[in-house]
Order: sequence, then C-alpha cells, then structure tokens
Amino acid sequence: MTMTTNTTPTNSALIALPAARHLTTAGAAIALVGTFLAWTWTAEFPGDLTVTGYPGGLQVLTLVGAALTLLLALSGYGIKGLGWLTPGGTNSSVRLAAIGVLGTTGFAVGAISVKLGGVVNLEPGAWISLAGALIAVIASLGLTADQELDDTTRPTPLNRFVNSLRAPAPERSKELPNWAEILIIAAAFGVALYVFTYGIDTDYAELFIGYIISVAFGFTALTRAGIIARVTRLTTKHRNVTLVAALVAAFCFPFTQQNEQYALIGANILIFATVALGLNVVVGLAGLLDLGYVAFLGVGAYAAALVSGSPLSPVGVQFPFWAAVLTGAAASLVFGVVIGAPTLRLRGDYLAIVTLGFGEIFRLTVNALNGVSGPDLTNGSQGIPSIPDLNLFGFDFGISHDIAGFTLGRSANYYLLMLVFTAVVVLVFRRSGESRIGRAWVAIREDETAATAMGINAFRLKLLAFALGATLAGLAGTVQAHVSYTVTPEQYQFAGSVPPNSAFLLAAVILGGMGTLSGPLVGAALLYLIPAKLQFMQDYQLFIFGIALILLMRFRPEGLVADRRKQLEFHETGQLDVPAEDAPLTQTTAGTTKAGA
Repeated sequence: MTMTTNTTPTNSALIALPAARHLTTAGAAIALVGTFLAWTWTAEFPGDLTVTGYPGGLQVLTLVGAALTLLLALSGYGIKGLGWLTPGGTNSSVRLAAIGVLGTTGFAVGAISVKLGGVVNLEPGAWISLAGALIAVIASLGLTADQELDDTTRPTPLNRFVNSLRAPAPERSKELPNWAEILIIAAAFGVALYVFTYGIDTDYAELFIGYIISVAFGFTALTRAGIIARVTRLTTKHRNVTLVAALVAAFCFPFTQQNEQYALIGANILIFATVALGLNVVVGLAGLLDLGYVAFLGVGAYAAALVSGSPLSPVGVQFPFWAAVLTGAAASLVFGVVIGAPTLRLRGDYLAIVTLGFGEIFRLTVNALNGVSGPDLTNGSQGIPSIPDLNLFGFDFGISHDIAGFTLGRSANYYLLMLVFTAVVVLVFRRSGESRIGRAWVAIREDETAATAMGINAFRLKLLAFALGATLAGLAGTVQAHVSYTVTPEQYQFAGSVPPNSAFLLAAVILGGMGTLSGPLVGAALLYLIPAKLQFMQDYQLFIFGIALILLMRFRPEGLVADRRKQLEFHETGQLDVPAEDAPLTQTTAGTTKAGA
C-alpha cells in the first residue's frame, strides 16, 4: 500500500484564483479609467479633483501607477514588444505595482474623506479607481511566485507572501551598440530628473505623501522586474558617461524651477549631500565613526564668514571668494589634523565619544567668543549675519538673471555654484576610493589589526581620511555661509529638528549606503526633502530617523544603494564558506601582493 501526501508547491499562488492575470489586468484598467472621472464635488480639496476627463493631483499618481501595473501585467502574456519590461520577475513586479496603486488611491480616498468630512464627498470616479485597485491586488495574489520558497523557510502564509514579492536576477541581456546604451543611460537620468522635479514641485502635503507611496512601490516593482538591474549594468559599464549624465541632469534642475523656495531646497540638498559624501570618506571608506562631523562644516562656514566682508565680522576684511574658500577649507583641514592626531589611536565607541565631544566643544566655543566670555571673534550666539552675496567675474549671485529664456533666481545661482563644488567632491571621492589609499582604507575598515599586520600604516591613513573628510566639509561650509546669509552656533548641533546636524549626516550615509558614491547623495536628498515638504514632521524628525534606521537595519542593512561587497556581507548567497568534502578541486592561481601605504 502506498501512501500519497498532497503538498503545495513552494512557488504556487497565494490564493487559488482562475484567470488571475486577466482579473489583474482588468483591475488596473478600471483604476486607470476612474482617474478620468471626478473624485469629489468641491474644489476645497487641493488639486481640483472635480474635473472629468482631465486628471489632476493625486489622480495623476493613480493614473501612472495603474498604467505601469497594466503594462507589467500585459508583459506576462508574452506580447511581442513588451518582454523587455520584465526580464526578471514577471509576477512579483505586477503584485508590487498593484499594491502601490491601492496604497495611493486608498490614501487619496482617506484624505478626501478626512479633509471634507466624510465619504459622502466622494464622487463615482474615486470609488471606481479604488475598486479597480482592490481587484488588481486581490487578483495579483493569484499569480504564481517568481521563485521557489527556500527549503529552510517554513511555508507559512506570511513567508509565502514575502517570497511572492521577490524575483530572480534577470539574465544578461544581449549586447547593444555603445550609442544605444548611452542613449538608454541618458533617458534614465532624464526620467529620474522629471520624477525628482515633480516631487520637489508638489504644493501640498497630501500630494507629496501620495508621491512618496507611488515612487516607493513603483521603483520596487521596476527593481523586481529587472529593469533597474539592467540599467545599473549599463551605468557600471559606462561610468564616465554616467557621471556626465548625472551632472547634466543636476545642471538642468534649476531651469525647471519657477519657485524660488523649491530652488532653495535643491541648493540645500546639494550642500548637505556634499557634506554627507565627505563624511562617507571617514565612515564609509575608513570605518571611523565620527559623531561630531558637522563641526567641520561649521569651521568652514565661520572661517568664510569672517573674511567675506560681513559688516558685523570682527575681522573686518573681505577676501575674494576663491581666497575665502581656501580659508574655510584650510581651517577645517587644520582642525581635522589637530583633533584627529591625538584621538585616532582610539577605536570604536571610544573614538565616537571623543568626536561627539569635539562637536559640542566647537558649538560651545563659538558661542562663548562674544567679547564677554572670551575674545570677540564670532559674536557669540548672535553669529555673523549679513554675509554679502557673491560676485564672480561680474556675475552677481544675489539677483535674478535671464539665461536662454530661463530666469535664474538667487537660490538657483547658488545651486549651480554648489553643483561645481559637488562635482569636485565627487571626483575626489571617486579617485581616492579607487586608489591604493582607498583600498587601504577599506582594509582598515574591515580589520585594522590584519591591515596593520600586512604593513599598512593604519594611524597615518586614518588621519589622512579624517583630514580629507574635514576639508570637504569645509568647502561646503563656505557656500552654505553665503546661501543662509548668516552663521550661528545653533546651526551646528549633534541632533536637531533642522539640518545640518551630525545625526542627520550620519543617517544619510547609512541610509544611502556606506562606502558608495551615490548612496550618501540619495540618502541626504531623501532625508532633507521629506521633512522640508512635510512641515508637520519637523518636531518628530529624530523619532522618524530612528524608526527608518531600524527598518533599514532589518530589511536592507547594506543601504538603499549598496556595493557588491555589502550585498555579499549581509545576504545569503548560497555559497559554502567551507567546500564540501566531495567537491572537486579546481585549479587556482595563487599570488601575493604587497599591501602598504
């Protein structure tokens, strides 16, 4: 007698649902059609969702998400010309996109109901889009998983659902001509610029929250589909082209802005992203936990403010801008060496405590140099106000200029100036990270004892990283002083509701991805943009940072933008640490290289 056991395949659908793909496609189409109908009867809700045939505000986000879900679902039919959309996960990408549509539409319905006083204020279009999104999500659960559940994981409903959101890596695509690959890179950065510009131009909190939901799920869906991985391969292959494309996209940003406030947000994002990239040299490459890094930004800002011609500056001199920049960078360099030389023999928590103390000592010292508690050098808590705008080669940064039919205001002028500094810092980070010194920093970060045993002068290289990071922060500080008109001690704290502060910068590096070039730029942009657009979050910034970091450590410890080393370190790869006994031996070539600096 033979016993048979019914087992459920580990890559089966979460729910048994006939014609799941048909229903998913129909649900996405219904959600899309609903965006062309009115969602409410009154224009009191921002975005004017009362117009039929012309989507606006949150309707546009649902429209885009539904269109993406529809295209991904149609790609699963094998339709010719759509296969390139899903080289990786065919079903997980549809599932994530559908959840994103439901999240955006559900939030919009809830926001309308709360703001206007009940669901009676909803028009049929909102209900149609919500119903279509719900149908798409439920039907997508009937699609099979793109990969089997791991043998070591119990097939519980939760584990099966999480597994259904994963996808295998896409296969390597066929080689394209170089010009075609370069065009794809340019198009990718063009789309990224448009998405970022749309987010920074949002006029009200409800639209920005919907934007965050849509972008988060849309980007994750495209990642599972394999499109992001293929674009990443192209950017890795053409690194110089990618860098130029990124700078061109960043250069075009101020020409898309008509609102001075939004251009100022862009300038501040560049300032803090540049400082975060300098901190990445210290934390990401050399592995030195610096909790007082914002003090170096303050040293550069104060040094530049003292010599930039402010009428309330006790120094009473006005250097040319290039000299003020060198003064700020040199002052930060000196402070970096002076602080680093006696403290960098410490490791771990002890070094973190010392750097935290330095940051607070700097703030208290400049607060005391007011002519009463100490020499009159920084005007104490009043700071150094009325820093004059720059004038380089007859170009006054404080007034608007018309260039090729576009009007650039004060904030846009300083944005472009800061972009030059950002490009310099990116070049320095990239060249130093790929050099012998950069490899020595990574060796020290991974195991300082082993690196020292291999002949690396750990103290000298750590001091070099500390000094370089301080100098880069000082460069950014010279521009920040002119952008903000004034520098005060309270701007440079360890933690606070308004950046810059050391906690903000460290969170940007960790969130973006330590040791990467683009990671701190992405992290700083997110951490500055979200509180700037959602003013009610200002008082809860530290709490939200903490929650975000906890979630990040749990689900993506390598950061949003991770290098290959971090991915292998934090995730299972299926590769045995010790070869199996019956594994065949392979020929290897052994060699030795001298590690030193």
